[in-house]
Amino acid sequence: MAGDITSDLGDLSRTMRDYLAEIYRLADRADDPTSYIGTSALADLLDVSPPAVNRMVTRLKESGLLEHEPYQGIRLTPAGQLEALKQLRSHRIVEVFLVNVMGFGWHQVHEEAERMSQGLSEVLVERMYQMAHKPTQCPHGEPIPSVDGTLTVLHDSLLSTAEAGIDLEITRVRTRESDRLEYLAALGLTPGKHLQIIHLAPFNGPLQLKVGTEYRIVGHNLAELIKVKPVG
Repeated sequence: MAGDITSDLGDLSRTMRDYLAEIYRLADRADDPTSYIGTSALADLLDVSPPAVNRMVTRLKESGLLEHEPYQGIRLTPAGQLEALKQLRSHRIVEVFLVNVMGFGWHQVHEEAERMSQGLSEVLVERMYQMAHKPTQCPHGEPIPSVDGTLTVLHDSLLSTAEAGIDLEITRVRTRESDRLEYLAALGLTPGKHLQIIHLAPFNGPLQLKVGTEYRIVGHNLAELIKVKPVG
């Protein structure tokens, strides 16, 4: 997406920015940031009531930030995507800063970054970006939007659908639950690590993996949180 990550909408509330970022994340998980998502999925993700979601959807629609189609759901307008990317850039830079500069674990930073990124000026975010050595991705592997609104497209797929017997690299981990992140780190399943699927059990059964010189077994549900790409 091209164009500066700016808008003429003035200062949006923290809640509005949170909604836009989460709508973008949900659509991105469907591998299409322009796809429609259900308001019930958004309510579950934000842990709020459906009526609260409906009220915010109305506000965002009136602001020109999203579209709402009956029986299809909601999706961001171009202006809404820009605002979402602006929020995601700040959030992901703060996450990297907390890990690389302040020494937090990758399982500790999501909620801290949520709180911090809301009150930071663009000047402070840029200073964090410089101090973190201009990262291109967050600690969980998600790309950081550039200032001009460009977001790198990762041509990856779910570990649960990958082929056995080929060299794979973990690109990103799509959970922010601290206990799962700690568990994945203990297994060595972090972005940048190489692995092979040795055996994939049928009927959504567990996967046997070779990670370096060690072997791991993970459940299908956990494999659906890991994205990979072929090496080479």
